[in-house]
Amino acid sequence: MKKKVSLREIVGTKIIYAVLVAIYYWMWARRDWHDFYVTIQNAVGVFTLIYLVLMAGRIRKYKQESFDELAEQNLKETDSICLKISIVSLVAIAFMGALTILDAIAMGYAIVGWLVVMMILRFIIFSIKDIKG
Repeated sequence: MKKKVSLREIVGTKIIYAVLVAIYYWMWARRDWHDFYVTIQNAVGVFTLIYLVLMAGRIRKYKQESFDELAEQNLKETDSICLKISIVSLVAIAFMGALTILDAIAMGYAIVGWLVVMMILRFIIFSIKDIKG
């Protein structure tokens, strides 16, 4: 693969990592069992292993290429914005748990759901900042 690796690609792949975390949480927190769950678990496990190996190669290739300093700065600013949003959101989830609005499993789903939403939001904010320059 001769294509250069962009920072936008690296940031975008974090969405898939977040979705995999959400799927693994579902596997751990579910209260029922069906026979086809084993197939889902095995498929997700194989996909995760292959995906991690492929992305490790892409990240290693990115680190060997020349860095885009403006994109790196945009990513730091995006991470700062996302950190502030995440703190507010996670504190809200914690208060809902403290007020017994959410039980432990629902809080877990809220947290991993928020992780997926945050990675998508991070990619969108970074892409907008990167396009504007």
